[in-house]
Amino acid sequence: MAKAKTIKIKQVGSPIRRPESQRKILIGLGLNKMHKVVELQDSAEVRGAVAKVPHLVEIVD
Repeated sequence: MAKAKTIKIKQVGSPIRRPESQRKILIGLGLNKMHKVVELQDSAEVRGAVAKVPHLVEIVD
């Protein structure tokens, strides 16, 4: 069986003084602290969430 492709996302910006919708996107991605890295399945939904908060997260290899 093929291994599912994953993506690592790191939080680099603080959600303080950001709109509530951006905070909820970070929580949905599993991020809640600075410099935390999560590994998620590489899907259109995850890519779309990252695209909404590019100033708060970065993709790491």
